[in-house]
Amino acid sequence: MFDRLSEGFSSAIRRVSGKSQITEANVRESLSDVRAALLDADVHQDVVDIFIDEVTQDALGEKVLKAVNPGEQMIAIVHKALVELIGGRPEDQPAPGIPKVSPGPTVIMMSGLQGSGKTTTCGKLAAYLVKRGRSVMLAAADLQRPAAVEQLQTVAEQVKTMPGAGAGVHFYSEPDKVAAYGKAVGVAVDVAMRALKEARKQGIDTLIVDTAGRLHVNDSLMGELRAVHKILQPHQTLLVTDAMTGQDAVNSAQQFHAQLHVDGVILTKFDSDTRGGAALTVRSITGAPIKFIGVGEHLDQLEEFHAERIAGRILGMGDVVSLVEKAQTEVSEEEAERIAEKMQKGELTMDDFLSQMKTLRRMGPMKQLLGMLPGVGGMLKDVEIDEKQLDRVEGMVKSMTPAERKDVKLLNMSRRRRIAQGSGTKPDDVGKLTKQFDVISKMSKQMSSMGMKGKLKAMKDLQAAGGGALPGMGGMPALPGLGGGKKGTATRGVKSGFKKRKRR
Repeated sequence: MFDRLSEGFSSAIRRVSGKSQITEANVRESLSDVRAALLDADVHQDVVDIFIDEVTQDALGEKVLKAVNPGEQMIAIVHKALVELIGGRPEDQPAPGIPKVSPGPTVIMMSGLQGSGKTTTCGKLAAYLVKRGRSVMLAAADLQRPAAVEQLQTVAEQVKTMPGAGAGVHFYSEPDKVAAYGKAVGVAVDVAMRALKEARKQGIDTLIVDTAGRLHVNDSLMGELRAVHKILQPHQTLLVTDAMTGQDAVNSAQQFHAQLHVDGVILTKFDSDTRGGAALTVRSITGAPIKFIGVGEHLDQLEEFHAERIAGRILGMGDVVSLVEKAQTEVSEEEAERIAEKMQKGELTMDDFLSQMKTLRRMGPMKQLLGMLPGVGGMLKDVEIDEKQLDRVEGMVKSMTPAERKDVKLLNMSRRRRIAQGSGTKPDDVGKLTKQFDVISKMSKQMSSMGMKGKLKAMKDLQAAGGGALPGMGGMPALPGLGGGKKGTATRGVKSGFKKRKRR
């Protein structure tokens, strides 16, 4: 995501990095690249003009003119301006997540156009809240779209099957009212009202109401939404909009906000939006903050929106905080401590490796995760990572006996041939995997007692040797501290880093 924007901003920073100081000439020259990148990303012209003017004014200040490192100063200036563009001033940015009211329930009214992913997002939001220990009721008040009630019920059932959800997820609907919709005034309003009563009766702490969408904003849509809003008096009115529609997403958000006073926007398909115009424009144009972003199709792929972190991603600074948070949701403190202790003793087994690989895959696509590391995003722009190779690696490990997983030194040529046959790979692939695993295990033990200089040297040695590269994941650039090179990437090195950050 943000590929075009990141390239434009990187070009601008490079223009001033080699200069002795920031001057009006090199600032205006560099910001011409930024302007082009913003317009190419489908950011509104007025927003672009204001942003460029503010950055220019800050960059030409007397304090900055005397800066020792113009490149770093420019990054700081642009980062600050981006954060305010995306999320507003720090004091105006809303608290992340959904506040809990007492007495409950906290009422959330979901709105949006058809095709924006509203109903699925209701399920994602429910999964997000349940994971944080809250009980949720999903109420089907979209009686207009065919099978909308059934779709929300299916989504609710899927959320129930997620780890730790179970009894924390409830569903409310009145399917018999679908036929009456359009023939009687206020049917959806009555359903929403009874859903609220039922949530109170059951002691549910959060009610999410899915309302009807339309193909475009019109008076009848807004009239019904205002009526539902009036009866529910929701604590949060959230608008779901498709990030990939660019300015259309912003325009619909503006119209909804004018009618309902939207408390926040959820951008869906955020991971597929390579331009980023909606994310950069929606707050400036509508005044409504972005609260969440959808980063995948699965119900657990909804993230809180943090303007500072997104600005960091755009500028190639990475987003390590979000990466660690992803790891923390998948790894318990006890498991992290157990793995860290085994690493220090050099006692990692293939079972440990397989467990870590599964954890990493639950966190999201490999390219997306690596892109959160500082300086790595741009290096991955033209790189395709074969996610299926991880299936092959898993197949190799599962084809080993328990004794072989515990001690890879047992793997002679005969055993490698058997494992390769069982996993549909080659004996050489098995040999590479076990050799690299052995290198990583030894390196982890050595690094546990080293200072920072020693760790950096060990990482360079590992990278030079191609250690940690998963077989078949070619084309990967050499990533600082992660191994790799022309033959692959030190994926296990990344996993170890997750555990170390988690422990601290």
